[in-house]
Amino acid sequence: MNKVVDSADAAVRDVSSGVSLAVGGFGLCGIPSSLIAAVLANGAIDLDVVSNNCGVDGWGLGVLLAAKRIRRTTGSYVGENKEFERQYLSGELEVELVPQGTLAERLRAGGAGIPAFFTPAGVGTQVADGGLPWRYDGAGAVVRMSPAKEVREFKGRNYVLEMGITTDFALVHARYGDRDGNLVYEESAQNFNPLCASAGRITIAEVEELVEPGDIDPMLVHTPGIFVQRILHAPNVEKRIEKRTVTA
Repeated sequence: MNKVVDSADAAVRDVSSGVSLAVGGFGLCGIPSSLIAAVLANGAIDLDVVSNNCGVDGWGLGVLLAAKRIRRTTGSYVGENKEFERQYLSGELEVELVPQGTLAERLRAGGAGIPAFFTPAGVGTQVADGGLPWRYDGAGAVVRMSPAKEVREFKGRNYVLEMGITTDFALVHARYGDRDGNLVYEESAQNFNPLCASAGRITIAEVEELVEPGDIDPMLVHTPGIFVQRILHAPNVEKRIEKRTVTA
């Protein structure tokens, strides 16, 4: 079973307007930049994106944001993108902020077929009680806010009900992949990639090194090929550093 596609354009050929996307990566680490660029080129708009963050100005998901292709985003961190802030506060972008661990578990649960779960994270806050601004009207007024969620007590402690996440497509980046779709992520680039890979109904992976089936030790596989529908060989992908620091 050869899941390799000839080009990035072919890989995202049916990522159309209005679909939902789970996108792997954390900051600029492990982001599927080749696939993101192809989605930008194919012209899809009104995208509903689930990702830890929305890239930075001019790179990663930030390029889709700058082109106003994203209608709604679900994530846990938004602090590195000025255009994100502008669109959110001006009412152009709907934003659902989720505690980072909860976001990870919502993706994992969705990929595992678990519709919902209870967690203590967020109990006693607007995460559970509702009222977090999802969309503004451009004049500073909130026009849509998060709803209250079910809270239930287990063994004397309160927990909030969170829903699993599944998306139409998932875009992920891996260090190694074989033609059957088995993936291995490199060190910290593992981050949200395996979670997103399992949550997508159609998962598209860009891989730096494409190998033959059997070349990857089964014990080292992070995402089994059963979760992956398409593989793009992207050997020369550009990797940027979000923040450079030096010591004296």
